[in-house]
Amino acid sequence: MNMKSSLTLLLTICTFLLYSSAELDGSLTYIWPLPAKSSSGNDTLSVDPELSLVVGGRGGDSSIIKDGFGRYKKIIFKHGSKSYPVNKRSVFDIGILKIVVLSDNEELQLGADESYFLLVEKRNGQSIIGEAYIEANTVYGALRGLETFSQLCAFDYETKTVQIYKAPWYIVDKPRFAYRGLLLDTSRHYLPINVIKQIIESMSYAKLNVLHWHIIDEQSFPLEVPSYPNLWKGSYTKWERYTVEDAYDIVNFAKMRGINVMAEVDIPGHAESWGAGYPDLWPSPSCREPLDVAKNFTFDVISGILTDLRKNFPLWTLSLGW
Repeated sequence: MNMKSSLTLLLTICTFLLYSSAELDGSLTYIWPLPAKSSSGNDTLSVDPELSLVVGGRGGDSSIIKDGFGRYKKIIFKHGSKSYPVNKRSVFDIGILKIVVLSDNEELQLGADESYFLLVEKRNGQSIIGEAYIEANTVYGALRGLETFSQLCAFDYETKTVQIYKAPWYIVDKPRFAYRGLLLDTSRHYLPINVIKQIIESMSYAKLNVLHWHIIDEQSFPLEVPSYPNLWKGSYTKWERYTVEDAYDIVNFAKMRGINVMAEVDIPGHAESWGAGYPDLWPSPSCREPLDVAKNFTFDVISGILTDLRKNFPLWTLSLGW
């Protein structure tokens, strides 16, 4: 059974279990992961399909916030506001999402502040337009708040509107663990860029913050290393490679979702693929791993790889194998 078939089978089983289970327990909070602190009520609020963004704070004008709002708005209104009639005279409870980010520091490292405060309540008599409110110290905390807000929003198939149940919501949240990661091994199983991005997107829905990208192993060396351009001759084929620009694209795509990318390069074992481009790295033609640590050239190559990786992978942590 190939990987695609396995994933399809897994999704089918999960869907069957979901729909064959008992009705949802209204006393439970269906937010993943469960917030550190939360309280809710008994109101149901409607969300305007024309939901607009208002920002504040030193970091509120960040492109990370604006792009994040655009992504989540598409998720919240995935059925499309134009696919069902909306009464223009309808008065929605939530018409604005206000996001306040206190800091303009966008450096993403392990330990970055991902805490946030989320308030969703019916508008009071002093407000013409109802709003939901997110406040965070950093843009990454605001992204986690956006994810939680999107999980509170549910499409009502009878009214064909987006509703927030059990309002008002008062949530104060921060991660329990600084490192919440997923390992992806593309050295043994090459994955196209668009598939890696889909995985990163899925990680953001669970508020994971580290993609452990196992790029290089004995089976293949698919990454471009400008200092030693023959290294990626160890790839499976010339079509199964990642350029420097590909790596930068993945890292930037992940950062926009508050996810670090930690590269893994196995050293000195599991390095047979290195010798496809530079045979001198092997102890001998019949002994292709580990790397020949008796040669200065081996350490020059390792230094070149690590130097080039640092240019594309800003995370302070780098994995050198298990």
